[in-house]
Amino acid sequence: MKITAVQTLVVNAEMRNWVFVRVETNEPGLYGWGEATLEWKTRAVVGAVQDLEPLVIGHDPRDIEQLSRIMNKNGFWRIGVVGKTAMSGIEVALWDIFGKSVGLPVWRLLGGKTRDRVRIYTHLGMGESNAVYETSDARELVDHGLAVVAKGYSAMKIVPIPYTHHIASSRQIDRVARLMGALRVAVGNDIDIMVDFHGRPASASAALQYIEALAPFRPYFVEEPVQPGDALSMREVASRSPCPVATGERLVDRNEFDDLLRLRAITIAQPDLCHVGGLSEGRKIAAMAEVAGVGIAPHNPLGPLASVAALHWL
Repeated sequence: MKITAVQTLVVNAEMRNWVFVRVETNEPGLYGWGEATLEWKTRAVVGAVQDLEPLVIGHDPRDIEQLSRIMNKNGFWRIGVVGKTAMSGIEVALWDIFGKSVGLPVWRLLGGKTRDRVRIYTHLGMGESNAVYETSDARELVDHGLAVVAKGYSAMKIVPIPYTHHIASSRQIDRVARLMGALRVAVGNDIDIMVDFHGRPASASAALQYIEALAPFRPYFVEEPVQPGDALSMREVASRSPCPVATGERLVDRNEFDDLLRLRAITIAQPDLCHVGGLSEGRKIAAMAEVAGVGIAPHNPLGPLASVAALHWL
């Protein structure tokens, strides 16, 4: 069995473009699908997939580990998030081919079933960009939150933190506390609320100011309180935070998770399988997290193929 072609399909999904990757083989009717969505980098990712295609043509698609090494290391420059996203789409498609070739679902190939149900959450607005990022009024926040609960979700994520310099003002802190307080009262204590900082505070101190204001409302976790790649600031936040701390959506391989895990700087690691290199690299990150006593919550704000891949991986 040999790989004969790698193609991309771009689908406009309003808030972002979904980039799907199809890997074809010389076996009639045997092909695999993966996803390589990277927000606002559509053309770059499509080009990166085209750059990687010659590296995998002619290889057996079931040699997934070797092909991952070839794509990741065949070149002078590190491939970065664009290249890793392209690689991830191809890698997941290889698993799809492998599963089809032996008549088994990918979750079976990855070690079998580990759970009967997977708990999910959604952002406010259930994907509507304005609801996620531009809700600054408590009444609107509550309305969006109640709509999520009405859909049957028991957990939601909000993004109420403003872009902040090295110290947050009392006005900024009080506003965040009011928003979180209003939402908690509206949805009750049985609904879990995650607060995504998106790395907006410029310092660990500013992040901690917000976290202390949020703590009385018991967030499920606070996410990305400082910019990705700053492991020492993350450790400072984690060591002083009264709330669990999560991060990982903008890290692109296990080496970038290594510092955080060795420093015990997070409670939850959030690798995005569409950005870290695919299912295989995600498993290695999960194994590292298990050794460090850190939980895993795969990150996925992307398309349907990314969701299916994450479900098989879990």
